[in-house]
Amino acid sequence: MIGHGWAVDLLAGYIVHGQERHAYLITGPQGVGRRTLALRFSQALNCQQPPTPGQPCRVCSTCRRIEAMLHPDLSIVQAEHEGEVMRIDLVRELQHSLALAPYEARYRVALLLRFEEAHASAANAMLKTLEEPPPQVIILLTANNQESLLPTIVSRCEVIRLRPLSMDETSQGLQAVRGLPAETAEKLAHISGGRPGYALQLFAQPQLLQQRRTFIEELVEVLATSRRERFAFAAGRANIKDELRIELQVWLTVWRDVLILASGITSEVTNLDYTAQLSQLASAVGLQAAQYYLSSVEKAINRIDHNVNTRLTLEVLLLDFPRLNHLNLTA
Repeated sequence: MIGHGWAVDLLAGYIVHGQERHAYLITGPQGVGRRTLALRFSQALNCQQPPTPGQPCRVCSTCRRIEAMLHPDLSIVQAEHEGEVMRIDLVRELQHSLALAPYEARYRVALLLRFEEAHASAANAMLKTLEEPPPQVIILLTANNQESLLPTIVSRCEVIRLRPLSMDETSQGLQAVRGLPAETAEKLAHISGGRPGYALQLFAQPQLLQQRRTFIEELVEVLATSRRERFAFAAGRANIKDELRIELQVWLTVWRDVLILASGITSEVTNLDYTAQLSQLASAVGLQAAQYYLSSVEKAINRIDHNVNTRLTLEVLLLDFPRLNHLNLTA
């Protein structure tokens, strides 16, 4: 893993001393390493030839199949797409498989990804399993934060909170673990906001970087448009909810950068390749306004996640934005 050594040591210690809990909740922002940590722990629990106690070899048949999420004793449960709902039938199917003894491994492992997306009925159904877990079963949940889950779910898990890494730690990890060039690693460390998983995704899929540039350019274009043009923009985006959510996440990083730059800080900028241009935007709007626009985007994302009318949500957001027709944010 890149970073989170304390969490790795904690989980390895449980295995070494035979003190494995029946359920863990791993929290943190998407791309920070929640799923990777869960898979490494699953490997360590079931590795056929651990090089040291509590550490997986990652080369035996069991480790390789868990890495590929294809092991018969590893169950992966998640909503079909990010932002959608995890249905109760997925949990019911999982419960049926967990009632069986492990097929070949030491433990059956259930990995429920993005559990904040679980329908209330699915969460309540899972609560029953957490209260009375079958023997030889380890349950791993991931979520953005524990506040998004039922308190009764959280109370039955050991919570492991992952936070974004520093830019330096992320950059150095990308170079050491994946061999990325220093300049590329630094750029991706900033764009990902210290989330190594997301940084690696950006490296593997260059089209995501181009998409990000497009979204930033569209924000600049929107800031120069009239009210009528903003309504037209909202109408054109309302029917592509998944892409809109991604675009708003990019806009969120822009306004966060503007807020940081308006505060006189430059070291924590996410969109490092746009620093000069975002400094121009920070000078135009100021600290207080930048904070307001950042909050507006956060509220819009939250409303879309809670299925509030997408077009209306976007219209309200765009009307909140200032009209600035003198900016040139071409990087």
